[in-house]
Amino acid sequence: MKFFFATILLAGVVGLAAPRASAQLYEARTSSVNFEKKERAAVKVQVEGTAAWTRDFWQSWIKDTYNIRLKGDGVFGVGKKDVLMAKQTPASSVSGKLIDFYSMITSPSDTTSELSIFAGFGPDTFLDPDKTSTEFAALRSMAQSFATAARQKAYKEQIAEAEKQLKESEKEKERLQKEITTLEANTTSNLARIEALKQTNASNALKAREDSVKLVTTGQQMELRKIQLQKRRDRLSALDRK
Repeated sequence: MKFFFATILLAGVVGLAAPRASAQLYEARTSSVNFEKKERAAVKVQVEGTAAWTRDFWQSWIKDTYNIRLKGDGVFGVGKKDVLMAKQTPASSVSGKLIDFYSMITSPSDTTSELSIFAGFGPDTFLDPDKTSTEFAALRSMAQSFATAARQKAYKEQIAEAEKQLKESEKEKERLQKEITTLEANTTSNLARIEALKQTNASNALKAREDSVKLVTTGQQMELRKIQLQKRRDRLSALDRK
């Protein structure tokens, strides 16, 4: 019961805190990153989830949505890079030209991560909000779309986890209820056995007292019979002497 109310209280606290936290998340904004020892204009957005979670979802989402295949994970995790990139890739939603597409994921906190995306037509022509405003706006739109998808995925996973925890709580409740029923049944059975043993002990004590009285009486009768037997032996000896 305490666990149930604690769960409800926690859910209420999370529910109250969510709007405030959401106001700081899922909003794409113009910023910059340090790449190849230079500051590059970039679009950043923070989402709920670890850096690993965001990195995996970002790669699958951009591949499914824009057919952009990012490289940087190495082979079986060996050679993994901080910057995910796709060199000279078509991205019609951004530009009609081939672009070099870059992204980085960092962790501002244990529960949130930040995606930074930036791009260029080549190593010296990075997109800029002033010089290439149309293309940079497309990057911002891309980041905002990803943020929306990430929020939906995070909420779905949170709901799935909450449903899982609820089922586990229900199973635990059923287990505890069965255990209580079993213990109560055992207690009732034990009390009945104890009462039966008490009655048996009382009967045994009464029987022992009765047997003790009989033992005294039997002892007295045995002594009397010994005396009678000896008298008869004495009489028999007297008759033999005559």
